[in-house]
Amino acid sequence: MKAIVLAGGYATRLWPITKNRPKMFLPIGDSTVVDRIFAELETDDRISEVFVSTNEHFAEDFREHLDQSDFEKPTLSIEDTTNEDEKFGVVGALAQLVNREGINDDMIVIAGDNLISFEISDFIDYFEKQNAATLAAYDVGSREQAKSYGLVELDGEEIVDFQEKPDKPKSTLVSIACYAFPQTTVPLLEEYLDEDNNPDEPGWFIQWLQSQESVYAYTFDEAWFDIGTPDSYLEAVQWELGTENYIADSATVSESDLGENVHVMANAEIIDSTVSNSIIFPGATIENTIVEDSIIDKDAEIQTMALQGALIGAHSTIEQ
Repeated sequence: MKAIVLAGGYATRLWPITKNRPKMFLPIGDSTVVDRIFAELETDDRISEVFVSTNEHFAEDFREHLDQSDFEKPTLSIEDTTNEDEKFGVVGALAQLVNREGINDDMIVIAGDNLISFEISDFIDYFEKQNAATLAAYDVGSREQAKSYGLVELDGEEIVDFQEKPDKPKSTLVSIACYAFPQTTVPLLEEYLDEDNNPDEPGWFIQWLQSQESVYAYTFDEAWFDIGTPDSYLEAVQWELGTENYIADSATVSESDLGENVHVMANAEIIDSTVSNSIIFPGATIENTIVEDSIIDKDAEIQTMALQGALIGAHSTIEQ
């Protein structure tokens, strides 16, 4: 079985934090989102190769990251794009990767920005039991939120209807970006595109595929986060940290009040300040400042300010 980790997005909703780094490298506790995925795929003997689908803009970042890691399975497979306007769409890029790498096996596809509470090995177990196309599905609990995803309707565990980003959702069970396809289904990616179907979101392919063959849903509870916005990133960190803040050993916190969900990385300094529900990247300095619901990138210097819902870019200097 081959695995594909989708890591080709530009994460414009998280700029400037992700303008010069893949959002998959955003830290969650003492790891990153994508490293959690790599670690699970590394230990599953059913996975023979892991292809990391990224773009030319971030290719070198991923190359360095993998070179410095202990993972043996991941290899880069690079899209020929350098900005958002040039993207092929997820389905288009996936079909190109299948052709480029000559994949002719069962295949698991997972988004590199997915923070999930289930074990990927359990998902593969379920897929092998069904021996059919399978997706992971999660109840977001809100019809308004469900409008942003692919909506799944089930008869037992089989999908009987799939609607990509419906205006009027019938339920709140949505597909997350985690799929498994048997060897016989993989060539249908090309057939789907040859019929001039939507090459963008994978949900459009699933909607089409469900009309061609049986597709099953692996449902799970507890938690799922799509790290695509500042709010979702902060929520993911809060879920990971629980009631404990994360303060790196080399960070300095003095004469300051830290509220809940505070993630402070290496060599950051917080002096005479109040910080809550915020992420402070390495080397940042915050002095005499109130920081709430914010993300402060590396080596930024903030003095005598009150920040709420802020995204502060790397190496910025802001003072009252």
